[in-house]
Amino acid sequence: MTTDEAMKNEDVPLQPATLAEQGEDITPTKDRGVLKIVKQTGISNERPMIGDKVYVHYKGKLASGKKFDSSRDRNEQFVFSLGKGQVIKAWDIGVATMTKGEICLLHCKPEYAYGAAGSAPKIPPNATLLFEIELLDFKGEDLFEDGGIIRRIRRKGEGYSNPNEGARVEIHLEGSCGGRTFDCRDVTFIIGEGEDHDIPIGLDRALEKMQRGEICILHLGPRYGFGETGKPVFGIDPNAELTYEVTLKNFEKAKESWEMDTKEKLQQAAVVKEKGTAYFKAGKYMQAVIQYSKIVSWLDMEYGLSETEAKASKCFLLAAFLNLAMCNIKLREYIRAVEWCEKALGLDQNNEKGLYRRGEARLLMNDFELAKCDFLKVLEVNPQNKAAKSQITVCQKKAKEHNDRDKRIYANMFQKFAERDAKDIDDPNNKHSEEKTTETGLCEKGDDEPVSEIKEPEGDV
Repeated sequence: MTTDEAMKNEDVPLQPATLAEQGEDITPTKDRGVLKIVKQTGISNERPMIGDKVYVHYKGKLASGKKFDSSRDRNEQFVFSLGKGQVIKAWDIGVATMTKGEICLLHCKPEYAYGAAGSAPKIPPNATLLFEIELLDFKGEDLFEDGGIIRRIRRKGEGYSNPNEGARVEIHLEGSCGGRTFDCRDVTFIIGEGEDHDIPIGLDRALEKMQRGEICILHLGPRYGFGETGKPVFGIDPNAELTYEVTLKNFEKAKESWEMDTKEKLQQAAVVKEKGTAYFKAGKYMQAVIQYSKIVSWLDMEYGLSETEAKASKCFLLAAFLNLAMCNIKLREYIRAVEWCEKALGLDQNNEKGLYRRGEARLLMNDFELAKCDFLKVLEVNPQNKAAKSQITVCQKKAKEHNDRDKRIYANMFQKFAERDAKDIDDPNNKHSEEKTTETGLCEKGDDEPVSEIKEPEGDV
């Protein structure tokens, strides 16, 4: 009988006696609470790690043989994060021992299943459960849901506390690229300032998700690695993908905003503003964002300030909003840049830099009319702003190019429709695909690339 046939045949029982006698005890304490028999070996030796997203099919039965659930009956894979308490203990233990393609049987005592409470109406109290599980696939945890940092936890950390931004961390790291180890050391640094120690921004950010004693594997895309510049000191080329094994040995959390009084927040705002500007000038825009964002987190919702404190707070916030907008423009995150500009303009509606940078972001998004409006407002504030005058010309030129391109596309499309209709009249058996014609028209050569970034006048970042 094939595996598929066995999985589908409801007459093939999950034998509790066989499992109890022959099953391997896979519990950490060896109390025989979870017993396992491999029904079909997997196709590799790699096993999922804590935090991995795993994809399974399963069939569950009571010790009596009565089926209470089956993902195959629903024709739907079951997905969960391993080791995060999203499923019963037996599953977190059992699936961690499996390999891709493996099918196993699990015998689960109540304390590793639903315990004394059961799970009404299908599972009675103190029920021993039997599962048949197939591990279809697994993949690492996408920490920021953009594919840039994938974490796989080799050893779970202690407790529930994580380092916060600004925390002092002690780590051991081993970095590799293309199978070559380029970095191996112990290092202590402040989260958010890893660049000062030749640590990529992705590792810096991932540490905020780790626990003391955790060992994890981090796969970093170029954006979260050493980016377009690479790292010559390590022999890392531009846009390289990196892998790190990181051990968080210890950490000391930084003060949270609620633990600081206004005076301390203003003092620290001056410090991080200077750090952010240094990172910006060095082209480390993501690191600069971390520093400027601290000012926002400390001061944006601060109330009960004296007149002097309110004035200083507004000054720091305005600079932070404007600088964050510029960083996001450099990072090609134009929507976010517009949002920061609008925060700045909420403090100062005629701020020249806020208007200019919003216009610049909109221009880079090909939103020519709104960009032009922003640059016109800049000229209302400062008629001598030559950069704004130049940008208005660019907006007009690019708008005309896009309009001309659209005219060519639709003229060509309608021409092809007319030619097709003419051929259909001459030859009723000659069939043409309307979708193909439309596609050809839309693929007509045209400039649909965003405009290049244009430097604004010199000034504070």
